[in-house]
Amino acid sequence: MVQTDSRGDTVIDRQAAIASYCYNRQRSKEIFGLLVPETYYERPIPLRHPVVFYEGHIPAFAVNTLIRKGLGRDGIDQELERLFARGIDPKDEDAAEESSIHKWPTRDEVQNYATKVDRIIMEALQTENIDRKGHPTLHRGQAVFTVLEHEALHQETLLYMWQRFSYQRKRRPMGAVPIIVGTPPSPTTVIIPSGQATLGARLDEVKFGWDNEFPGQVVQVPAFEIDVHNVTNQDFLEFVESGGYEEPQFWAREDWEPNPGSRPRHPLFWEFVDHGWLWHGMFDAIPLPKAWPVYVSHAEARAYACWKGKRLLTEAEFHRAAYGTPTGEERRYPWGHDIPTKVHGNFDFRHWDPVPVGTHPAGCSAWGVHDLVGNGWEWTSTVFNGFPGFKPMTSYPEYSADFFDGQHYVLKGASSATAASLLRPSFRNWFRSNYPYAYAAFRCAQDSRG
Repeated sequence: MVQTDSRGDTVIDRQAAIASYCYNRQRSKEIFGLLVPETYYERPIPLRHPVVFYEGHIPAFAVNTLIRKGLGRDGIDQELERLFARGIDPKDEDAAEESSIHKWPTRDEVQNYATKVDRIIMEALQTENIDRKGHPTLHRGQAVFTVLEHEALHQETLLYMWQRFSYQRKRRPMGAVPIIVGTPPSPTTVIIPSGQATLGARLDEVKFGWDNEFPGQVVQVPAFEIDVHNVTNQDFLEFVESGGYEEPQFWAREDWEPNPGSRPRHPLFWEFVDHGWLWHGMFDAIPLPKAWPVYVSHAEARAYACWKGKRLLTEAEFHRAAYGTPTGEERRYPWGHDIPTKVHGNFDFRHWDPVPVGTHPAGCSAWGVHDLVGNGWEWTSTVFNGFPGFKPMTSYPEYSADFFDGQHYVLKGASSATAASLLRPSFRNWFRSNYPYAYAAFRCAQDSRG
């Protein structure tokens, strides 16, 4: 999507940007179309706004970022652009209720507004000077890429929100059949020798990155031992049945002590019905797929790792395991430098649910570690913060900095609902420790004894 002119300056490939914008808008339309109309003002996750907010937020963000902040022009509807400006990330449901806005526009008003937004964004992409060298927001097309990736990010948010709706409130698309055939692999580990890992990226290395990806840095990673596969539902079931949720010694103090009555008793994606565990999938409740990765909060992942006498990966260890090689070079993806395709993993909206771990051996890293990109984000033990030299991005200065609070943890990799454009090594995701809704898996690590 980036071209270079005769002077070596970066310019936007307008047609590619237009195609990406249209593709994103169509995919968002399809995602909103999965719900029956009665859900529009409902909040499937108490910690998030109702559905109506997100259908307005995505176009309002595009206007606020590219038209108002980037081009310096008036928006379309100042009241809506203020109402839909930003979502919430409350620490608990009480805080979410305090942040919730109870008077929302009608769906016709929101969709009419979105249609007008699409028109002016398309006009800007076609004719405006959207890549201005030295401009704080438009340099290297920052505002354009911000708008495009912001929508892709929210599409994953929407899907894990939709996951919480009852099946009667969703429309099943054709071909939405979970892949449950598979046997959990035997627990296997591999030792990753000490070596270097590159965290983040340099500005001249990528066409776009969010502010928390810069500046890149090279770190030395001591040798460590890592699970070849993500922890599966079968693995985690042993923790549940052994009473792990009732034993405080496995839990961090901040995860155990607050609100003892609201502590989880099992993964959110699990349901116990008629003496058996079910998986709450997007369109089906099915007998617990033992070979799928378990989706849990950071608190639950950390407790399980402690129960096993191990720990979670650090962000640097993830990079070493995913992109490092025995020869010392670093790959663009775990499997090499080939563009991501369906043979490499479960990402880019190919499945509505996870698939059995190890389904995509072509996506293995150089060390033989499976599913480092796809089938579930990977929790790390690294507290989310900026790299040394961090600077907020001008197009979205609050994107990262507001979450440098010591309460959010870095996730790496990707899930089935992560767009292919976000699979770059430098991309970082993050959530609070007790957030159970995301498509978040994990694997265990320990210091190498060799």
